Amino acid sequence: MDPILNFIDGHFVAPIEGAYLDNYCPRDGLVMGKIPDSSAADIDAAVAAAKRAFPKWKKLTRSERSDFLYRIADLIEAKIDLFAETESRDQGKPIHLARSVDIPRVIDNFRFFAGAVLHQQEKAFQSSELVLNYTRRDPMGVAGLISPWNLPLYLLTWKIAPALATGNTVVAKPSELTSMTAALLATVMVEAGLPPGVCNLVFGRGQTAGDALVGHRDVPLISFTGGTETAAAIGRRAAPLYKKMSLELGGKNPAVIFADCDLDVAVNTTLRSSFTNQGEICLCTSRLLIEDSIFEKFTGLLVDKVKALKVGDPRKADSFMGPLVSREHRDKVAGFVERAKAQGLKVLCGGESLKLSGELDGGYYYAPTILSAPDTSAEIMQQEVFGPVVTVTPFKNYEDAIAKANSTRYGLATTVWTQNLNTAHAAAADIDAGLVWINTWMLRDLRTPFGGVKDSGVGREGGDYSLEFYTEEKNICLQLAPAKA
Repeated sequence: MDPILNFIDGHFVAPIEGAYLDNYCPRDGLVMGKIPDSSAADIDAAVAAAKRAFPKWKKLTRSERSDFLYRIADLIEAKIDLFAETESRDQGKPIHLARSVDIPRVIDNFRFFAGAVLHQQEKAFQSSELVLNYTRRDPMGVAGLISPWNLPLYLLTWKIAPALATGNTVVAKPSELTSMTAALLATVMVEAGLPPGVCNLVFGRGQTAGDALVGHRDVPLISFTGGTETAAAIGRRAAPLYKKMSLELGGKNPAVIFADCDLDVAVNTTLRSSFTNQGEICLCTSRLLIEDSIFEKFTGLLVDKVKALKVGDPRKADSFMGPLVSREHRDKVAGFVERAKAQGLKVLCGGESLKLSGELDGGYYYAPTILSAPDTSAEIMQQEVFGPVVTVTPFKNYEDAIAKANSTRYGLATTVWTQNLNTAHAAAADIDAGLVWINTWMLRDLRTPFGGVKDSGVGREGGDYSLEFYTEEKNICLQLAPAKA
């Protein structure tokens, strides 16, 4: 295959230093191409292009910018099968999942923010008959966007769409593990007629290209989705430059399952919330806290269903799970499980890497795994595994459930299962999380705030929260002249 190229100033260009990285296919472990190993020089070129494009782009009306986003959405929709197949090939998720979830959400991201920016409101304050204050929300300039590998285009466009809609220009660095659909997006932007330099894509590693983007003095804003440790490094780099930052980070999300839950719905939904996308979603459930009286029954039903899940070729419609994203990540997940075993935790199902037959024998497959973990201080109960591994832990009463739910440094998402409205509202208030689902999982309204507490992030995006993040508010105070008699 031809190597992926950077997309800078409307052109596809090779990395300035000529360095490339191998791009491995999770399905079979084979090299399927090359991606740029970009350097600070490539980031400099992209930022310069975005800076040149900014004055004209911000002067367009909201409606004109909106039209570009709608056009991009329509072009992606026309190529949805190509995007889904490419995303699966690059990330490992089943094609049917990319086709039904990831790429439709990409389309929704562009259409939602294309419409939302048309309805953005400013405020006015009349403090007396002769004094009027009003506010403006202006774009900030070049937005630096860094996105992860688990939902590659889904999360990249969650950043690109509002940044462009509000009048910023963009330099984005997708994960080096999953760059193919971002490159495909660049071809769509050309087809849509997006002006050169408005959106630039630079591929490469976080330690080089990402670090250069975060530290660039002409990039006033950074939006990052990824790991907590990486975010700490970004904060140390960006804070002295007074950059505006949004950090959407990891989670150790509990499901709190009370005895009065609808058992069948809770089990079936928890199956999805734990193992969809190989468990490689920041919102996936990883700690199942189950009330004593139903612990054995719930766990038994879930284990039986997990054992029946098919891990296989992501091209096949009956594969619930495909491979993990990389060999290194699979080995990291396996390491967590092996250490848990050594600490005495019991494996109820799974707990091993899988070697599939034929052309799949080099792929990065891992069995969906359930561990019994009575001790909440165990490493696997405290650290983000980010794979198809969950723990089951009993709780005695409401207070015990809340204490165990809040026993980690993370606070991204939670699911609560109960038919008692009072219990549901109390738990939603008492659990440390940015998002709580009650008797459901992964229902998302793009108007609502999204983000975590504690080590799960800083800031909120979504709806008006994104429009505010990607703009700077300015107050204008006007002294009116008194009316003449």
